[in-house]
Amino acid sequence: MKSKSVGSATGLKKPKWRRIEGGVTAPAGYLAAGVSAGIKERGLDLAILFSTQAASAAGVFTRNQVQAAPVVLSRENLKASKGRARAILINSGCANACTGKRGMGDSVLGIECLASHLREDPVRILMASTGVIGSFLPVPKLLKGIAAAASSLSSRGGSAAAQAIMTTDTREKSFAVEARMDGKTVRIGGMAKGAGMIHPQMATMLSAISTDVRIAPGLLNRLLHRVVEKTFNCLTVDGDCSTNDTVFIMANGASSAVVSDRPSVVFFEQGLGMLCEELAKSIARDGEGATKFVEVLVRGARDFESARKVAKAIANSSLVKTALFGEEFNWGRILCAAGYSGVPFAPERIALYLNGVPVFRSGAPVGAARERAEKAMKEHDLRIEVDLASGRRQARVWTCDLSHEYVDINGSYIS
Repeated sequence: MKSKSVGSATGLKKPKWRRIEGGVTAPAGYLAAGVSAGIKERGLDLAILFSTQAASAAGVFTRNQVQAAPVVLSRENLKASKGRARAILINSGCANACTGKRGMGDSVLGIECLASHLREDPVRILMASTGVIGSFLPVPKLLKGIAAAASSLSSRGGSAAAQAIMTTDTREKSFAVEARMDGKTVRIGGMAKGAGMIHPQMATMLSAISTDVRIAPGLLNRLLHRVVEKTFNCLTVDGDCSTNDTVFIMANGASSAVVSDRPSVVFFEQGLGMLCEELAKSIARDGEGATKFVEVLVRGARDFESARKVAKAIANSSLVKTALFGEEFNWGRILCAAGYSGVPFAPERIALYLNGVPVFRSGAPVGAARERAEKAMKEHDLRIEVDLASGRRQARVWTCDLSHEYVDINGSYIS
């Protein structure tokens, strides 16, 4: 597999992060398991990620005002433990959101059960849930599943864990990267789930990330937030921000490589960014009912936030998304969405490209390119590029089209 050069670090001439197999258990010192607890009607539905030694930890959570019990509890645990964790518990099939005191108590029971099996302080256990909002966790099934998963933890359990956190996903989403840092091999692994209700504001979008570098909890938290802002928060399937969106990371130091000075921080952040970008793209590719993967690139903006705001307006437009599904050459919808984004620009200076083909420039259509652009619309991977000609910043947002199947899936999600 080819390597991808992404930067430099202390002691390295030409360091490279490269993709490897193994997913969330690729880094040293991690075990995982995925089991069927019966929370869903069929399939794996409970996962555990466990670090064999104490780890720094951080989390980024949904900005929705309505937050699921495990979101509230995990945030409290990270604060109480001062950014330390040993394990992450994730169940699918039940979001445990809008379930009041009972829902919080059920999450506490799950965490205490896992802590008992791992002989660990409950405050160092994190939890995430995904599934139907407003349903209570079947606690007996949950506790039985935790016992089964805890007894089957394995360094090869990453794939089963990634499958266990899926809901309407059609495939598991795992990724891992490796590099050399100060003469040591370091790895970052991750798994994610999400296909619908995806519009992270930190969809049900969940991700658990592991790494074997040694890094202080505060620095890890800052890096995770920075990376999430330009990866998972540049992802949208349908514009709906979930009650359960969560991204966790644990760093256990098993590689003995330390991330502390500027070169190592920059290098590690690049690897983490590579991992999170690939996971975010995998969610967009697996959007509910999707037939197209779409990258919206907005450049020539005054700042990153302005570029992202325009890109998200385009990516969330139902008219744009349905046109992409129908392979309809209706690029006016794209300019219309950019225009109502709230970001000021001069329409006569804007340029629009579809898969590299110019379709609008200098305030007018590029008629000669129509045939090439219509052909490009039939491709599975689409790139919408908008140049605002207002500055030097840019942002990328990943999304998908809007098909009949999306309506079918969500019109009968709980029935």
